[in-house]
Amino acid sequence: MRVAMLHGVGDIRLEDLPDPEVPEGYTLVRVTDVGLCGSDLHWFGEGGIGDATLTRPTIPGHEFAGIGASGELDGVPVAVDPAIPCGRCEMCELGHRNLCANILFAGHSTLDGGLAELIAWPTPLLHPLPEGMTGADGAMLEPLGVALHAWDLAHTRVGDTITVVGCGPIGLLTIQLAKATGAGRVIAVEPRQHRREAAARYGADVVLDVGEAREAATWHRWGLGADVVFEIAGTDDAIDIAVTAVRPGGRVVLAGIPDGDRSSFPAHVARRKGLSLVMVRRMKEMYPRTIRLVEQGLVDVRSMVTERVPLEDVAGGFARATARTGLKTVIGLT
Repeated sequence: MRVAMLHGVGDIRLEDLPDPEVPEGYTLVRVTDVGLCGSDLHWFGEGGIGDATLTRPTIPGHEFAGIGASGELDGVPVAVDPAIPCGRCEMCELGHRNLCANILFAGHSTLDGGLAELIAWPTPLLHPLPEGMTGADGAMLEPLGVALHAWDLAHTRVGDTITVVGCGPIGLLTIQLAKATGAGRVIAVEPRQHRREAAARYGADVVLDVGEAREAATWHRWGLGADVVFEIAGTDDAIDIAVTAVRPGGRVVLAGIPDGDRSSFPAHVARRKGLSLVMVRRMKEMYPRTIRLVEQGLVDVRSMVTERVPLEDVAGGFARATARTGLKTVIGLT
């Protein structure tokens, strides 16, 4: 089988490997689509994320879907949950599978990911796709799951003013969730023009560039500020804007992944406002809910895929995704 193997910073190569063995309790999946996430771009561009670094050549990719090729799911289109928790630790038993200390995660150095023509995966972590849902749609369910987990952590109320700082794919999905669940007003902040335009298409009521968003007076147009702010850019500037934008007593949900291992925020502003800062770690059990949201037309994932490239052009796909000239790049393996 062909795979895309990441050897180092900017060094991804097509290679041939033997087909995987299929242990008991696993299903062989013929991978069709792999989305390139911002975290994949960290691995590609920096060789790691925070204190996690590339320790061996690794097959990246954790947003993926395919077709079952063995067992009861043979021939069935499936989305693949990329996180394999142990199921036995205290966090797992408490329902926080995303915080499992023993978790294995696709494409993150210790476990090869989805950029392979074939992969063996635990059968319970494969989610059949409804009729009419494409492989690219299935790959988009993982970022939608992250957005949905962040939404759960925000404890929003119907009618709240919601701000999203950073309108990449997860930010745009969060905007759609806000509109689908009854936000009173949705404000988007984004430095790139094409993403500001996308934010408006997906339902943002107000779209700001970062210069306007940095000014505290801007947010007084909406009373004391936003009730909840989602920071999904991973920069200190975005966190500063989030802290500026939110009202006293409000909540800032930090879902962005920084380039390095540290983030900072204006402590005096956050303290005087009495803010709650919430960190997002991947997601919990989200696939059944994300499938329903897409199937019912409440969230549009398909139009967010702006480029689907063949496996042969995986290096070019990574390079263009890193330039962030589109929305979502998907690598097609069929």
